[in-house]
This record gives sequence, C-alpha cells and structure tokens, in this order.
Amino acid sequence: MNVGPGNPSGGGGGRGRRRRGRRPSNRGGQHGGRDRQQVSGIYTAPMDHNYRGASGDKGPRGRGRPGFAPYAPADPEPLPPNEDATSRIFAFVDDLFFQAKIQETARKLNVKVEFVKNEKDMLERIKLNGEEKPSLVIFDMNNVNAKPLTLIPKLKSKLKKTSIIGFLSHVQGDLKQKAHEVGCDMVLPRSAFSQNLPQLLRRHGAPEDQAAG
Repeated sequence: MNVGPGNPSGGGGGRGRRRRGRRPSNRGGQHGGRDRQQVSGIYTAPMDHNYRGASGDKGPRGRGRPGFAPYAPADPEPLPPNEDATSRIFAFVDDLFFQAKIQETARKLNVKVEFVKNEKDMLERIKLNGEEKPSLVIFDMNNVNAKPLTLIPKLKSKLKKTSIIGFLSHVQGDLKQKAHEVGCDMVLPRSAFSQNLPQLLRRHGAPEDQAAG
C-alpha cells in the first residue's frame, strides 16, 4: 500500500521535474527576444546617426529632408542707378502683398516698374516712353479688374516683342492652360514667381542695349 502510492507519487514527481526542466526553452525564447531588441537597438542607432551625418545638412530645415537643400537663386547684381530711365516693366497686379514685393525687389535692383489698372492706363503710359516699348508685362491672373484673358491677346497684337508673364495659384490648372492659349509667354505658380522675381526684373528692367547683350 505504501509502496504503491509512493511509486506513482515519486514517478509523477520525477516526470514533473523533467517537465519543469524542459521549460527553460521558453526562457531561452525570452532571452532571444532580448537579443532581438538589442540587435534592433544597434541597428536603429547607427542608422539614425549615419543618416544625419550623410545628409551634410546640420540646420533645422535639414532634419525633415536630409540631403536636400532648398534651391534659392542668388539675387542678381543691381543695375546702375538711372533716374532718367523709362519703365520697361508694367504690372497688372492689385494684390497688396505682391505689389509690395515687386516694389521692394525693383527698388533693390534699381529697376522701374509701373502698376497699371487697365489697357487704356497702360497705353497712355507707354506713349510717354516714346519709341521704347515695354520689355515685360506682368499679370496677376486672378486680377478680375484687369480681365487678363481678354487683355493679353490685345497686348500681344500691339506689343509683339514684349514678354507677358502671368502668375496664379498652383491649383489653377485650367486657368494656366487658358492663359497660354491667349498668348501668355510664361505662367508661374505664385511661389515660383516670387522666387524668380529678382531675375525677371533684372533681365527685363535693364536698358534695351544691355538686355540684348
């Protein structure tokens, strides 16, 4: 009686110990998990470090797009001051922000820009310039008072050598297409127009002999 219960008890205990002895494999799995975390940590840290180092851009703007620096054309040299120079650039722009931006950029470059409201206003001012025709006409394509889509073809027929540039919102694809169709030589999003404004004013604001050269 004592032996019988003892044997099953002893055998069961032995089997239980053997089972418990086999369970460290789970702890090995936990250890493997820790290894994976360590490996993951080693993998992440050096990559982050190298990624920043490879960008070559330590400024705060470089953190978002490492390795890519925003392109900003250098401002051109201003023209020699000439108080007697006639305006070679006219702008149909009633947006106060862009008016101020054009005026300030033109002032820095010693370029004269005249803001006009309609066709009659512009033609009257052109007459004051004598034989010299405008080099550039700028249109805010959202200036409803100027009616750009109607006025641009009229100006193109009268001022065949004058460049006409329009600017608009980058989402106005249909308006951009219409502007090209009526004769606009170049149509730019507002951001691109602002970025290239110094080069445009410098090139078209120079006297005709310098512009040709």
